[in-house]
Amino acid sequence: MYKTFRNVNLILKEGKTLLYPTDTVWGIGCDATNERAVKKIYQIKKREESKSLIILVDSLEMLLNYVEKIPKKAKEILQTSSSPTTIIYQGAKNLAKNTIASDGTIAIRIVQDPFCQELIKQFGKPLVSTSANISGNPTPKSFSEIDQSILNTVDYVVNLRQNEIAEKSSTILKIEGNDVIVLRE
Repeated sequence: MYKTFRNVNLILKEGKTLLYPTDTVWGIGCDATNERAVKKIYQIKKREESKSLIILVDSLEMLLNYVEKIPKKAKEILQTSSSPTTIIYQGAKNLAKNTIASDGTIAIRIVQDPFCQELIKQFGKPLVSTSANISGNPTPKSFSEIDQSILNTVDYVVNLRQNEIAEKSSTILKIEGNDVIVLRE
């Protein structure tokens, strides 16, 4: 697996895109701090830049580098959730501008998957993670369901877990005060 991490880190450092297994579905990713790389993801997905993307980090410590503050309610959820949970935070910082929603929010998930954790840890920065589909099309549940145009357009395809079937995408939550709003289950 060492060779995989080395190759992927080089791809990410060069501002290129990758197709990779996440803790949910297959994702299209790149360095979440590189605006040009993020723009390429929008082009691959044929998605409007007004729709923000999910960012993956490897730990609570890394999360602190990319949001102004972590609400107490979010910390509680992160400590008790056993399934992949994405939380929308206010006050995004240190990320490519085109990853951040117009209201200054950002959707971030602390990954639980060992491959993703190690990949992000070795890269040292957060990754963009958006489902490997053309915008508006169904999310592929397995590698074999990924549209050929995506396979042909990303710069690198991670050769791991290509026979697995994903159960579902992450839950997406937005916290407003003490209220938790479920945007996707």
